[in-house]
Amino acid sequence: MTPIAPTFASKAPADERVREVGLLRKLMARPEFGALAGTLLVFAMFASSAGGSGMFNPEGIINWSTVAAYLGVLAVGAALLMIAGEFDLSVGSMIGFAGMLLAIPALYWGWPIWLAVVFAFMSAMALGWLNGWLVVRTGLPSFIVTLAFFFILRGLSLAVSVLFTGKTILSGNGDLVLRELIAQDPVISFLFSGYTLTGVFDSLARMGVIAARDDGTALATGIPKAVIWWLVLTAVGAFVLARTRMGNWIQAVGGDPHAAKNVGIPVARVKISLFVVMALCSTVFAVLQVADAGSAAADRGLQKEFEAIIAAVIGGCLLTGGYGSVIGAAFGALIFGMVQIGIGYTSIDNNWYRVFLGLMLLIAVLFNNYIRSRFAASRR
Repeated sequence: MTPIAPTFASKAPADERVREVGLLRKLMARPEFGALAGTLLVFAMFASSAGGSGMFNPEGIINWSTVAAYLGVLAVGAALLMIAGEFDLSVGSMIGFAGMLLAIPALYWGWPIWLAVVFAFMSAMALGWLNGWLVVRTGLPSFIVTLAFFFILRGLSLAVSVLFTGKTILSGNGDLVLRELIAQDPVISFLFSGYTLTGVFDSLARMGVIAARDDGTALATGIPKAVIWWLVLTAVGAFVLARTRMGNWIQAVGGDPHAAKNVGIPVARVKISLFVVMALCSTVFAVLQVADAGSAAADRGLQKEFEAIIAAVIGGCLLTGGYGSVIGAAFGALIFGMVQIGIGYTSIDNNWYRVFLGLMLLIAVLFNNYIRSRFAASRR
């Protein structure tokens, strides 16, 4: 009897529709890849040219991370709004106006500082709602509507401050000092003023890990509250965009608002909400700035709207909407902070800062368009 040879199941043929995607390709498909690569490049550039200058000492890191944090707060709102296909050019004027909405009631109307802060937030967010409502209701480009509010709010900041106080920079009124009012309120002071983890930094200084003053305290005082706000808002924005239904709506609205509306997405509500979020971020910036400087000024926030948009674009947000990353915008803001402060640690003329930003914007737009076109072609 002839033995029967054992049979083995043949390996199923590979489905040609399924292909392995390499790690580099996966990374390049992420909108924040360009910003991350740019951050590493800028870091390496300053590490080689200013590594021994103190830029990367704890106090140096605090300096440029604080600048990045202020812009990063705005970049969160700008990124979400741009992903939805809209812009807000009133951001810089909103910062100055919100600062005045805080300072005038606290110094001249006798309001407690907490109520003045709440008033500033509520008023700014109401204006953000009005911005969004006008864009949705009229069908006008957000560029035009918010450009109009850019001039309106800047003019109101100057006119209202002169009308009620006769000044455009407010730090005190008689016995009332804005910095002291903020310091005396435990909640507002905790949220917006000073530093955190100061005890940890002082302990490290006593152990000789970081530089110390003559009295033994750390030369780097601690982590500024602006950095904490930046990290929290970035984490919340990234979570909303990546893990929630609202995040899907934002990307769908930016990709094709008509198609989004046809499948039941509340396009108007999404857009108006994001204008409110942008106003919220602007007011956080304003209150942090008032708490840090101890004063409010009607002309604060100049060109911040453009810097926020540039940070978002560097972070991977397309100007046409529907694609982008909050994390990438955070890296874009970090690049700003490193360059703005890092140039001072080198022998490079500070006038080259704006040239660098313009080049970064151009390179980011070209890179993002290239990656987006490659990504779209690979999905056909």
